[in-house]
Amino acid sequence: MTKKSSPASGEVAAPADPFDLAVESFENDQQQAAAARIPPEHGGIQINFCKNPTCDNFGQPEVGGVAKWAKNSQARYKVSSAGKGYPHLTCQRCGSLFPMKSNLGIHEELERINAHATASLWEASCPDESCDQHGLGVSAGNPFYVSFGATKADSPRWRCNACRKTFSAPKSSTLRQRESHKNKLIFSLLVNKMPLRRICEVAEIAPNALYGKIDFIHRQCEKFLSAHEAKLPGMAIRRLCLGVDRQDYAVNWTQREDRRNTVISAVSSVDNESGYCFGLHLNFDPNLVADKVEKAAHDAKDYAVFPPFRQHARVWLEQDYVASMKKSSTLAAVTSLRDRVAKAYAQAEARADVEASDAPGKDEKLPAQGMQIHSEYTLYAHFMHIKRLTAGVEKIRFFLDQDSGMRAACLAAFAHDIKVDRRVDAFFVRIAKEMTVDQKRRLKGKAKEALDEFMASSGLNQSDAILAMLKERLAGMATIGSWNDRWVMHPFPDMSEQEKAISYLTDMGDYDLDHQAWLYNKASLHAVDTLFMQILRRLTLLERGIHSQGNAGRVWNGYAPYNPKQIGKVLTIFRAYRNFILPGEDKKTPAERLGLAKGPVQYEDVLYFQ
Repeated sequence: MTKKSSPASGEVAAPADPFDLAVESFENDQQQAAAARIPPEHGGIQINFCKNPTCDNFGQPEVGGVAKWAKNSQARYKVSSAGKGYPHLTCQRCGSLFPMKSNLGIHEELERINAHATASLWEASCPDESCDQHGLGVSAGNPFYVSFGATKADSPRWRCNACRKTFSAPKSSTLRQRESHKNKLIFSLLVNKMPLRRICEVAEIAPNALYGKIDFIHRQCEKFLSAHEAKLPGMAIRRLCLGVDRQDYAVNWTQREDRRNTVISAVSSVDNESGYCFGLHLNFDPNLVADKVEKAAHDAKDYAVFPPFRQHARVWLEQDYVASMKKSSTLAAVTSLRDRVAKAYAQAEARADVEASDAPGKDEKLPAQGMQIHSEYTLYAHFMHIKRLTAGVEKIRFFLDQDSGMRAACLAAFAHDIKVDRRVDAFFVRIAKEMTVDQKRRLKGKAKEALDEFMASSGLNQSDAILAMLKERLAGMATIGSWNDRWVMHPFPDMSEQEKAISYLTDMGDYDLDHQAWLYNKASLHAVDTLFMQILRRLTLLERGIHSQGNAGRVWNGYAPYNPKQIGKVLTIFRAYRNFILPGEDKKTPAERLGLAKGPVQYEDVLYFQ
């Protein structure tokens, strides 16, 4: 996200600046004196550039990756601490100020998110982790592997030409599974609000066996999604309207002595027209071991340098987490939607890093297993993942919840598509979600009266009248926040989005007023909000907990998991179920509406997918 400021405000006061000293120390330790002023490109990723779409530097990294200190430098950017102790860059063209990020961290997070989509992951490969061919699928053929007959169960067997070990792959997805006939029942109960203990009773299965079944169903859903979504980049899709938002999930405490919750969040992008969920990604890595990472971070002197220059930039380290808790603050409550929009900008402005919106509260703690990821790194990886899946889409409209990190990640991932190809646009959408049903009805009634009067006076039908009212409001948009974003209130809300404010983030001035009004009218978060509502209503593990006075406001949910790893598994299972199995009122699934499936898929199609 970019903050508007004059170029002069980004000047850094000579050697006494702490950021200057920290960068110099890092450069000396790492022997990267030239490149360390901006985190170096990694894996083809470099997102440290201006994120103001109307600026010539938008999407343009520094030439050679080196920003200058001198005021009259010909470089695109100057380095600044922004007065907050966090490294920023100032665009010398438009004066925008934005925080630096580790490209290494984004690349690591993108690899984690894309892991299930890697075809070789589901292929048999050399099982010896020390072998160079571990993870290389048998489809690579000679000179890597040779066929080596079959097992007694008629499963194919191979020999690795590197380490000479033999291995096999099960011919059936349920090989070695006991009571595989119960898989469908457990799958169905899991996505239909049945608590785990009740599933054990109904399916007559032990708890340990149930967790084994969940692991199996999760693997099968990943394989199924991977195979089908591999088709997406090559599909010719005319238009997608993707609503993007996040949802928080609490993990129960495991010790009475420490009753703080672990709170992790999932970001999702859902098409408003088909309802297809393109991604549901947690800011949590179950494969990391905190003690090992903390030791590696200390060995790499990560705590001695600023986050973007760290070897472990994407993870929440213990000292950073504690320090962030101490700095967390709240602003006064507000009532109107416009005030809520302004408050969100003020909260972002108050942070040392405007893109980091996941500062923990005093009643939260890091997970006991796995590691929590800084939310902005998951956001960057999420949008890069979406970019890969939507390579064949003609036009994409992103409707983003008002979140500074989400804005920066979307604009960075699709910079070329926004500026050059003009196939992507992005909007902020803010909905008033705290109203009662009666309040919603009153607002809708007033809007209907105003619309009827406008239709009577103009002679227009309803759809044309709404667009005409929008065009009138576009002429008087309000500028809110330090980034000079212009907002308009939608004139005709519905019951799901009863009060809605919209800001066009990628306005290049190349659309006429009619086209703009049509885009503003399409802006909505209804599909992603529906997904999150279904998650809470259909997955017992993730339903909202209960605030208790005895727990001093902390949240307890008797059904919630104690291991955040389970959250990722059930979300993947639910995404496969909702996209391919669960039909809507039109008897079609989201995958069917998108053209990714010919009809509703059966549970067995997923469970026995090879």
